[in-house]
Amino acid sequence: MTKIKICGIFRKEDITFVNEAKPDYIGFVFAKSHRQVSCEIAQQLKERLNKNILTVGVFVNEDINKIAEICNKNIIDFVQLHGEEDDNYINELKNVCNKKIIKAIKVKTAEDVIRWRNCQADFLMFDGGKGEGKTFDWSFLKYFIKPYFLAGGINIENIAQALKLNPYCIDVSSGAETNKVKDKQKILDIVRSVKNG
Repeated sequence: MTKIKICGIFRKEDITFVNEAKPDYIGFVFAKSHRQVSCEIAQQLKERLNKNILTVGVFVNEDINKIAEICNKNIIDFVQLHGEEDDNYINELKNVCNKKIIKAIKVKTAEDVIRWRNCQADFLMFDGGKGEGKTFDWSFLKYFIKPYFLAGGINIENIAQALKLNPYCIDVSSGAETNKVKDKQKILDIVRSVKNG
């Protein structure tokens, strides 16, 4: 069954919303963004989080030692890389961090999907942008047979179509927001849609 991740959690209210909705994953954005959290804030939010919900830390071209430091504090369960990180970077990160790694790929053509087939990350995330809420041509994913995360412009209107692709996990951020903050009803509706399949 497809899993669901609500990304960009940065307020105490957001934790209240996800604790009620019970997605499989939430995301803390450590990169520059209006959703950015510090290590300290993420730790405080994690302490309030339902223990069955896994946390993902989102980074963009971050210093490997900083990621390792956050991993070692057990604030995050997965690392998501959203910049120009290559296999050398991923292998170096694996040497200092025992968390699973998700590498986000911005998809413009089918070649973008094919080129990353042998990536050293544990999962690939196919996205239409970098947190911009843009979809891409999902037909390109027929070239990829491993489990993957699907992101980019997914909301309650198109989530049923996304589920037909049978991704490992659907990642929603702006699609679960109103005026750039998380919307409780949207989160509940999206998580329910995925869990009811």
